[in-house]
Amino acid sequence: MSGPEAEPAAALDAALAELESAAGRLRAGDLAADEAADLVERCAELAARLGGELDRAARAVAEPAASGQERLL
Repeated sequence: MSGPEAEPAAALDAALAELESAAGRLRAGDLAADEAADLVERCAELAARLGGELDRAARAVAEPAASGQERLL
């Protein structure tokens, strides 16, 4: 993928990889309770960010900007 979509897709892939890594560490069960709690909190932050990015992407596909109109951020 190239163009403006490539950078957000790479960020989503990186966040997803971090979530998968964190899940593996949590499943291993060798973290102290405070470390596990911090990791769960980080996972929640990543999941919220991923959800927001996916919502934005879905809206962009569903409602393309009118011809000659700029998209507001």
